Amino acid sequence: MAVSIRLRREGTKNRPYYRIVVADSHSPRDGKFIEILGTYDPKQTGQNSSFSVERAEYWISKGAQPSDTVRSLIKKQKKTVTAEPASEAERESSESAEGSSSPSAEPAS
Repeated sequence: MAVSIRLRREGTKNRPYYRIVVADSHSPRDGKFIEILGTYDPKQTGQNSSFSVERAEYWISKGAQPSDTVRSLIKKQKKTVTAEPASEAERESSESAEGSSSPSAEPAS
């Protein structure tokens, strides 16, 4: 069975909304699927997709072929996931630096 990771269209006319699904490549676009990985909203600006990169990598390791759009979404999601821990570490280091550099209360005499 050839498995692909692709978009499944939902939403109304002129308001598309997609689910990222793992499906047999022979099933129709909006037909039967194996697993839902997440969502993608092309009309939304900024962070417009949310899905499990770990599950996508699992399926790719099992031989699933992502569509071109899903491949680019995975790449963007990986980039944001790796950027978030770095920014959190920067915040923590700046908070700890502020806490240690702050003057203490009056010295005891």
